[in-house]
Amino acid sequence: MALPAALQHLSLPVIGAPLFIASCPALVIEQCKAGIVGSFPALNARPAEMLEQWLQQIEQALAQHRAAHPDAVIGPIAVNQIVHQSNDRLAHDVEVCVKHRVPVIISSLRAPPKEMLDAIHSYGGIVLHDVISIRHAHKALEAGVDGLILVAAGAGGHAGGLSPFALVGEVRKFFDGPIALSGSIASGDAILAAQATGADFAYIGSRWLATQEANTSEGYRQAIVESNAADIVYTNLFTGVHGNYLKKSIINAGLDPDHLPEADKTAMNFSSASGAKAWRDIWGAGQGVGLMEDVPTVVEVVARLRHEYTQARARVMATSFPR
Repeated sequence: MALPAALQHLSLPVIGAPLFIASCPALVIEQCKAGIVGSFPALNARPAEMLEQWLQQIEQALAQHRAAHPDAVIGPIAVNQIVHQSNDRLAHDVEVCVKHRVPVIISSLRAPPKEMLDAIHSYGGIVLHDVISIRHAHKALEAGVDGLILVAAGAGGHAGGLSPFALVGEVRKFFDGPIALSGSIASGDAILAAQATGADFAYIGSRWLATQEANTSEGYRQAIVESNAADIVYTNLFTGVHGNYLKKSIINAGLDPDHLPEADKTAMNFSSASGAKAWRDIWGAGQGVGLMEDVPTVVEVVARLRHEYTQARARVMATSFPR
């Protein structure tokens, strides 16, 4: 199946994952200017009226860049929508995205309802839904989404526990549409590996946390630079859904990362009044943090990824079997 038009012209097969708190207009603008998909969660724009201002800011910056660099590859904007009964902003946020004809919507948790899909499809937008299991993949496709984001073991924030090889392989048995793969992808080599599994795109999140443009504290960035895969803790304590978090932030919160209790899934709350305090104090990150040793700009990150990706392709072709 051919890729949707919005995803056909990228400088790298990369979708920047929407990051709670960290994704902001400055980050998204630089991702898109670098030729990849730039995204942010709608709920990062607080209060709700801020969402339209953010989209206007991003659109204006990209229009100016396009005018100054008519031959530049500019990636599309994507907005993440949390489909959950506690998200009292969903209808409003979708309406704003439809008004601005946002080309890519990333839906999370529940499969998006028909009225949401119809609204986005009405102007040619597409919906990618993130899933951690085969059951969730089937449900999303039955609902009518255009593509899947497979969140495998090792991904930052909410993450699954399945191997990327197993997850992509099984999904490809029944779905030939767009697939993005997430889980510890922090290098150009890993982007190529994602494609080799059968995915079309790498879905990269944690690498952007330690960039100049991310809305993260200096402590958060430094913790990422100083951490490795062994410093990531998988727990559902903070949101009711299992995810990966930096051990240092859990210790700083006065908790024992080796003895965390289980949480009730009904604890999830995405309402406007919740404030999402748990995620402000506990820092999400994936197992790929061991590959992050500095805090560069987005442009520098994408340039490195492109160089590594090109080198990895050449290396694989030079050593391919049979000889």
